[in-house]
Amino acid sequence: MSFKREKIKDYFLLDTGVENIFINEYMASAPGYAVKVYLFALMYADLGIDLTNEEIARHLSMEHEDVLKAWTYWEKCRVIKKIRKDSGGKFDYDVEFVTLKEQLYGDRDGDGGYSREQNAQSLMGDKQIKDMFAAIEKIAGRVISGTEMMEVLSWINDFSVEPEVVVYGYSYCLQRKKKSIKYIGAVIRGWAEEGLTDLPAVEKYISLQDKKQHIYRRIFQALGFSRNPTEEERRIMDTWFEELEFTMDKVLEACGKTSGIPNPSINYVNRVLINWNEEKRGKAAGRGKDLTASEIAGYYEMLRRKDEEEADKRREEVYARVPRIKEIDEEITACSAEISKLIISDAVDRETAAADIKKRVEKLNTEKAFLLTDNGFELDHMDVKYRCPICKDTGMLETGERCQCFGEVTREKIQITAGGKRP
Repeated sequence: MSFKREKIKDYFLLDTGVENIFINEYMASAPGYAVKVYLFALMYADLGIDLTNEEIARHLSMEHEDVLKAWTYWEKCRVIKKIRKDSGGKFDYDVEFVTLKEQLYGDRDGDGGYSREQNAQSLMGDKQIKDMFAAIEKIAGRVISGTEMMEVLSWINDFSVEPEVVVYGYSYCLQRKKKSIKYIGAVIRGWAEEGLTDLPAVEKYISLQDKKQHIYRRIFQALGFSRNPTEEERRIMDTWFEELEFTMDKVLEACGKTSGIPNPSINYVNRVLINWNEEKRGKAAGRGKDLTASEIAGYYEMLRRKDEEEADKRREEVYARVPRIKEIDEEITACSAEISKLIISDAVDRETAAADIKKRVEKLNTEKAFLLTDNGFELDHMDVKYRCPICKDTGMLETGERCQCFGEVTREKIQITAGGKRP
C-alpha cells in the first residue's frame, strides 16, 4: 500500500518560514521598505521562482531604487549575499538568503562569500567622503541627517559612482527645484546606468542634453506647440541633425512649410526634410535621375496656382452675369471682419451680437445659393477645384506622408521635362 498527499497548487496557500533571529535581531531596527522586500523575496525563494527587482517593486508598489537599497542594506547586515553575474552589470546579480543561525553563531571570519565593499563606518572615515558631505551641506544649505548620509553612501556602493558625481547630482537637482532625496538618487542611478560614473563624463552628458532641450524647444516654438515633445518626437528630431545632418536654419525652414496646413506635426516636417535629403543625395523617390524634389514641389506649386487662377476666372464670370453675388460675397467678408473684432472686444453683448451676424451670413449664403442655381451655375462653381482634393495639390498629407497622387504627378513632370515641354 502506498500513501500520497495532495499537493497544494496555489502558492499563496503555502507557508514561508522566517527565522526568529531575523525577527528578533534584524527586523526591529530595519527600515520598513527593506523588511517588505526581504519577506516578499524570501517567499519566492522558497518556491524556487525567479523575480526581477522591477517585478518586486511593482508587486510592492514601491520605487525600483528602494528595492536596490533594500538589498544593499541587507548585504551590509550580512543577511543576504549578492552573487554577481558574468555580465559585469552593477545591478545584475542574484540574491542568496543567508542562514542566520550560522551568521550569528557560526564562523564569521570564514570565507562566506560576502561582499568586501567598505562598510559605512570605514567610508565615513575617508577624507573624500567627508569633503563630499561638506559640499552637499553647502549646496543644500542645511545639515545632512544620518539617514540621508546612509542613503548617499548606498549610492556610492550600489552605483559605483565617484563622490564628485554625488555632489554634482545634488547641485544639478537643486538648481531645478528638485529637493527629494529619492529624485536625486534616481538621477544619479540614471547616470550610472548610462556608464557615467565620473564627473567629466556626467558634465559632457548634461551639456549635450541641455543643448538638445534647447533645440527641441526652438523647433516646437516654430511649430506653435506649447507642450513638451514625446520620446518618439525627440528621437525623430535627433535624426534631423545626427543622421540627415541638417542645420537648425534648414530645420526651421522645413517647419515653415507647415504654415499652410491645419494640423502641423513633427511627422510632416520629417517628411519634408527626408525629401530634401533625398534631393541632396540625388535619390528622390519616384523620379528620373535628372529630376529633383524641388522640381516636383515646384510643379505642385504650379498646379495650385493654375487651380486658383481658374477659380478666379469662374468667379469673375459669375460676378459679371449676377452682380448681386459679388455684393453678397463682399457683405460676407465684412461680416467675418465684424465677428473677428467682436471676439477680441470687451463688449458685454458680444456673444449675442456674434450670433446675429452668423444668422445674417446664413441668409446671405442661402440667397447666394439660389442665385447660382437660378442662373445655371453649380453651388461650388466659384470654389478652387484642386486636381487632388485629398492633398489640395501639395503632394503631402497632414500626417507628413506623401499623397497617393505623388507618383502620378511625378511621372507627369518627368515626361514634361524629358519632352522639353512646359505645362
